[in-house]
Amino acid sequence: MSSHESISHAGTEHAAATLVPEVGAHDHSQGSATASVTLVEYGDYQCPHCRRAFPLVQKLQKRLGDRLRFVFRNFPLNEAHPEALHAAEAAESVAVHSGEEAFWSMHDALYTHQQDSEYALDDEHLMKYAADIGADPTTVGMDLEKEVHQKRVKADFMSGVRSGVNGTPTFFINGVRFDGNWSDIDEFGAALS
Repeated sequence: MSSHESISHAGTEHAAATLVPEVGAHDHSQGSATASVTLVEYGDYQCPHCRRAFPLVQKLQKRLGDRLRFVFRNFPLNEAHPEALHAAEAAESVAVHSGEEAFWSMHDALYTHQQDSEYALDDEHLMKYAADIGADPTTVGMDLEKEVHQKRVKADFMSGVRSGVNGTPTFFINGVRFDGNWSDIDEFGAALS
């Protein structure tokens, strides 16, 4: 089994792909902007490999502390994961209406509950997770219905395409794609040190 979900894009294979655009104020990040290492993940909330990476990233954040800034960008693979786009839009809705801390709570809830059932990421559940973290589920539901945050999610996705991302999860360490084995926490951690 592959260690990530992938899509095919002609011309996106690069020897040392770099992150486009660089991390900025538009990104969701945890940790100091002055951290010595910035880890960017392009992820899909319905991707089982991203769910496997989720606790590993949390362990590395604890291990590296102030030396690591973690950034998450949306890369929903709609054909393989039909609920991924709305999950990303729901997280963005929570961010806009309830703040960055709430975004990270929603991010964590989406990965935590991803495998609860085949309906775990349907709109009803997305609104429940939003309510559970203290966001207004009605607002999230209205945003989903009107596709309010789809442009933001697509902007993340296109930045991934421009950066050579062709599957999830894809990680960049200080702007350079990590092509090692992210599922080996020691190898991944060594690359971050």
